[in-house]
Amino acid sequence: MSDETLHQLIVGTGAAARPIAVRVRPGAAPGLLWLGGFKSDMRGTKAEALAAHAQKTGRANVRFDYSGHGESGGRFEDGTISRWLEEAIAVFEAFAEAGEIVIGSSMGAWIALLLARELARRPMARGRIKGLLLIAPAPDFTEALMWPALIPAARREIEEHGVWMRPSAYGDGPYPITRALIEDGRRHLLLGKPIEIGCPVRILQGALDPDVPWQHAMKLVACLPQDEVTFTLVKDGDHRLSRPEDIERLLRGVDELATP
Repeated sequence: MSDETLHQLIVGTGAAARPIAVRVRPGAAPGLLWLGGFKSDMRGTKAEALAAHAQKTGRANVRFDYSGHGESGGRFEDGTISRWLEEAIAVFEAFAEAGEIVIGSSMGAWIALLLARELARRPMARGRIKGLLLIAPAPDFTEALMWPALIPAARREIEEHGVWMRPSAYGDGPYPITRALIEDGRRHLLLGKPIEIGCPVRILQGALDPDVPWQHAMKLVACLPQDEVTFTLVKDGDHRLSRPEDIERLLRGVDELATP
């Protein structure tokens, strides 16, 4: 977007310091904050559509790449849920305004839930998130979806050597799955107990999603008893939900959350 400004935010200290690329568009509240998925970046179809919609409606918009992704520094194999959550919190605190709508896709939905829970625990930060819009939400995916699906040889590689190169179904080459990612993910498990985030939640889920089954998303619904939750099952939808009709649903959900 022509009116976006590219910022570089340093997150972490010492050897853990890494530059995070953040694109910011000023505008009215509630603004939009995009949290991408595992191995995705902020120039994808959904992120671009949200940025264009923010420009059209005059809303603020923030999007960024996790370390090891896209325009940000760092190595992908160093990434963990803790590390990427730290970056999301830092970006939120540096660039987000009050009353943000946070949109999270796949792993980004897990990060969004963790971010909202963290802010809900801070008395001075409550209410800063106006709503969550979660696309194919994958909370706990390292433990509930990824680890059980690995063949025994892959598990041994991870346990004994610390990394296994996983073939990609999206044509971008194999990528590392590390022991650190799996073990750290266990520190942030959300499913199976109530999650208190204190804002409305909209969920978009494809029934034909091969990566995040719709039943997994329904487990999340059961963990949000205190919040308003709307669940939309797209019968012919896949994991990415990036078709024109899917983008329309996404933008409609954003507008619903933005309406007082």
